[in-house]
Amino acid sequence: MNTESVAGWLEAMGVPARVVSLGAEADDAWCLLRGESEGQPVWDVFWREQGNRYDWARFTSEQVACFYLFGRLTWTQALRGVVGPLDTGSTPPRGIPVSEGAAEATGDVPAVGNTAGSPPTGTPAPGGEAGGPPASGAEREKAGG
Repeated sequence: MNTESVAGWLEAMGVPARVVSLGAEADDAWCLLRGESEGQPVWDVFWREQGNRYDWARFTSEQVACFYLFGRLTWTQALRGVVGPLDTGSTPPRGIPVSEGAAEATGDVPAVGNTAGSPPTGTPAPGGEAGGPPASGAEREKAGG
């Protein structure tokens, strides 16, 4: 997964496009930006609201940054009951087809779903929508997190 394919994967998971911004900062969105630190490429992932960055994470690997963003937003969708197990052999919108068996070998297609058959647990993001703003410290404490 990379910056070019993550949008398709998020779309396949039902994450609204308006809450994701790739390559540019945008308010009320999860942003994924490529930058530079000490002469090395880095990828920043964060929620931006009113010009401020929240839950900011920096990665030295584009693939890890994309999986982090995908995981955060997909987890929210799973908590909302919007997604279940996916057919990992299918191609997401705007995605690149993956040959059978190659996905598992390369790790390019994330496995999603609860194989034990029990519902996921946890507290959904405030607002109840995928990609909503991260919980505040008080909300996390109240939720036990």
